[in-house]
Amino acid sequence: QADMISHAPVTEPAVGSTLTIEQLMKGTVEVSDNPAANILIREMGGLDALRAFYRGIGDDSTRVDRLEPEMNRQDGDKDTITPDQSVRNIQRLLVAADTPLSPASKTLLMRWLVDTPTGQGRIKAGVPAGWTVAHKTGTGGYGPVNDIGLILPPNAAPIAIAVYFHATKDSTDAQREAVIADATRQALKALGHG
Repeated sequence: QADMISHAPVTEPAVGSTLTIEQLMKGTVEVSDNPAANILIREMGGLDALRAFYRGIGDDSTRVDRLEPEMNRQDGDKDTITPDQSVRNIQRLLVAADTPLSPASKTLLMRWLVDTPTGQGRIKAGVPAGWTVAHKTGTGGYGPVNDIGLILPPNAAPIAIAVYFHATKDSTDAQREAVIADATRQALKALGHG
């Protein structure tokens, strides 16, 4: 109960019971369960351990300064990652032969990223029919609407992509998602896939 904060679709129904690390990870990846993310960070050793993980995969620029919900409040460079760094991290974890993930962990992560129900109008809406998308969405209360992931064409190499968009507060969810879908189509066209 002490861990409960806003947006807890997995953890709130489980208050008073136990969730496994795998269930917390799935909830964090698939539906952005905020308490699950905080619990996982605590269980891995805190923010210092998370920063060490990023540095260990060659990411020297990502900032991880606060837990949820504070991390969603804009405060300078706190809690930031660039689209370029997001793409490099996706490639390192999901494409590189020397990924630090075990085969079983990589398979689980890919399944969760493919199965995520959020952001169906974002990157997924910008790829041709029959292509698979493994992605993670992000939406901030002050305008950011993002989607990062791995596009898996049927007969071509995977394409890592990150689309960040700062929307106006009066734009609709559909309008925000359409911008990301269009940016995805434009990126694929520039890469010779359209």
